[in-house]
Amino acid sequence: MSGHQPTPPGTPNVTGILTDWIVDTNGPDIPNEIRHEGLRTFVNWVGCAVGGASHETVDAALNGLLAFSGRSTSTVLGRAERMDALHAALLNGISSHVLDYDDTHLKTIIHPAGPVASAILALAETRPVSGYDFLTALILGVEAECRIGNCVYPAHYDRGWHITGTAGVFGAAAAAGKILGLTKQQMRWAFGIAGTQSSGFREQFGTMTKSFHPGRAAQNGLASALLAQAGFDSSERVLEAPRGFACVMSDKQDWDEIIEGLGTRWEAGLNSYKPFACGIVIHPTIDGCIQLRSELGDRVNDIESVHLVAHPLVLELTGKQTPQTGLEAKFSVFHSAACALLRGDGSPTAFTDTVVKEPDVVALRDTITAVADPACHSASVTIEVRFKDGPPVIKHVERALGSREVPLTDDQVTEKFRAQSALVIGEEATQKLLDVSWSTPELDDVADVARTSSENAWVSGAAA
Repeated sequence: MSGHQPTPPGTPNVTGILTDWIVDTNGPDIPNEIRHEGLRTFVNWVGCAVGGASHETVDAALNGLLAFSGRSTSTVLGRAERMDALHAALLNGISSHVLDYDDTHLKTIIHPAGPVASAILALAETRPVSGYDFLTALILGVEAECRIGNCVYPAHYDRGWHITGTAGVFGAAAAAGKILGLTKQQMRWAFGIAGTQSSGFREQFGTMTKSFHPGRAAQNGLASALLAQAGFDSSERVLEAPRGFACVMSDKQDWDEIIEGLGTRWEAGLNSYKPFACGIVIHPTIDGCIQLRSELGDRVNDIESVHLVAHPLVLELTGKQTPQTGLEAKFSVFHSAACALLRGDGSPTAFTDTVVKEPDVVALRDTITAVADPACHSASVTIEVRFKDGPPVIKHVERALGSREVPLTDDQVTEKFRAQSALVIGEEATQKLLDVSWSTPELDDVADVARTSSENAWVSGAAA
């Protein structure tokens, strides 16, 4: 029996319109400010990939898969190991997301660069690709995945799908297909092949497998483009078909979010960059608690209890009250508030297996309560700190550092990169990598970024 069903009357040719636009759009068609945001997206991603390179999650993935890699063409950023392009895409996607420190498209909570940049940098090490052309492909891939995410969010996410994996596979296919020079026919096939591999469950949050989602999306998206280039066909209406991506995986399908304003409304220009290494909905709490620590000084030692009023999504996503591992702590607003108040820390060092069990952190964490208020904006929080003596102190955060309203500057993106990368490859190699990453638009061969990342690279048992 055929799986095809007639598309309802009036449904636009969504897959064809989007893929044709990707093929037809070239570097000069992208506004300068969007190109710069694409550069910021890439620089932030490189820092996150190197920053996560020494994590035990990456060690485990390499120990499990390195022996099965093909020809070693592509770099695992920040590591001594090299793998074939498909496996390198997987590993770099894992590494760039494992610290939960990567970029975020706030309208959908997609982390755009992980699937896209991981796929195309691995591909770019197999053939010459200029930095200019690389950024063009990156921006188009980010645009595709975020528009597809807009079409189905929030219903798709509410069902339990991890949208970075499910939408990200399309972004990776689009960007890889652009670098490969796919025809319009081939790009439609690439989307069809990618869509049938769309997956990732929110059940995995707090485990190593969460970071597997963008990695697998990168690997599968790249494979989809390569298969399409070789003539491997698929459905040409994977997005809009009754048994395609949007209708099967969501109760909401807003086709205009995908096809309206192509080339004039840029979702890729709305990317944001995390100042804190955890779920984005915790950021207002961390920002507010760090401000309170600065204002309170030694009075933080006299805190009796803390009370949070936040949007219901905060407790749904990050309501783990007694996390036992660093990865679980990234989904605990209680742990995050305690670390921010006691240590002024929301960086990766606040989310380790050791810190999550520190007695002072646990003691303060146990005094923290939170209530969900639907009237509270999802990017806001009210924090009430009560003391053993004296009146309470209340802090309201309307929008946190790193939001679109309070974005990280280029200098702050640089310092974030430097702080995490230096712990893995050292300060001197980090500075070289920063310099080459920011110069991406002028590079004749963007693979220089990958090669530079492996200087003084992390070596684990997988490479020994």
